[in-house]
Amino acid sequence: MNPHPWTSADLPEFAGDTIIVTGGNSGIGFEAARALAGRGAHVVLAVRDAMRGADAVASIAGSVEARRLDLADLASVREFAAGFPGDIHALINNAGIMAPPRSRTADGFEAQFGTNHLGHFALTNLLLPQVSGRVVTVASLAHRGGRIDFADPNWVTRKYRRWEAYGQSKLANLLFTLELQRRLEAEGSPVIATAAHPGWAATNLQKSENPLGTALAKLANRLISQDAASGTLPTLFAASADIAGGSYVGPAGRGELKGSPVLVKRSEAATDREVAARLWTLSEELTGVTYPERNGRRSTSAGQR
Repeated sequence: MNPHPWTSADLPEFAGDTIIVTGGNSGIGFEAARALAGRGAHVVLAVRDAMRGADAVASIAGSVEARRLDLADLASVREFAAGFPGDIHALINNAGIMAPPRSRTADGFEAQFGTNHLGHFALTNLLLPQVSGRVVTVASLAHRGGRIDFADPNWVTRKYRRWEAYGQSKLANLLFTLELQRRLEAEGSPVIATAAHPGWAATNLQKSENPLGTALAKLANRLISQDAASGTLPTLFAASADIAGGSYVGPAGRGELKGSPVLVKRSEAATDREVAARLWTLSEELTGVTYPERNGRRSTSAGQR
């Protein structure tokens, strides 16, 4: 007999626990925030646009606030972390961009690598001493086509290919989770790192700058997608279910495109611990942010604050 499919009704009560959701003003981030607030969490929407954040707060019942965070600007990441008070039950690294034209962050990183990976890498390490439960990072099926180019991770000399860059950033999300979990286990921390992907969820992430791309996305949304509330279930499962650190969650349906959340497999590249450690070192060098010291004090690498 198949077990009962997990839904948001299976979320536990959070009784005032603080949970941060990056990009929580729209899409699966918004739906995650709404579900978590409905279970008593105090949800902080970490958003780039203050007005959209305020609109999202007004649309969610419960204890919710918005704070400005631009993951494409390390100064903003540091400001957010430095000003964040108190304990954090869970940090949900949800925000991301997908296949934009070639562009760069405020710090000169390729936009997708800089936003999807490096911004969350810095944010997590800066906030980690305050986290008591888990760090959840939202990846993608696209990680299977990704490859970390250590010679040119920011597409300085290579011809820019937006989908390859997206795949690299999503592979980086999973390698980050792998190495973060290793470090947490090594110090005996009760905190765990997990990852999730939404399958194909109909959200504004699929907006395109050209009419053909928009039309194709709309067609795919009608044929194979699930709505944002369903797409957020893997994230909620990864944030709350009794699963091991390092777990990866996705939809149970064919091709992992939609369905109830279950544990899923990473690509072989996303299980490479040597590459994960090498990426961590590179990320520390690029951001100036390192893993916090065991005594709980935040690290103060060159360039930080």
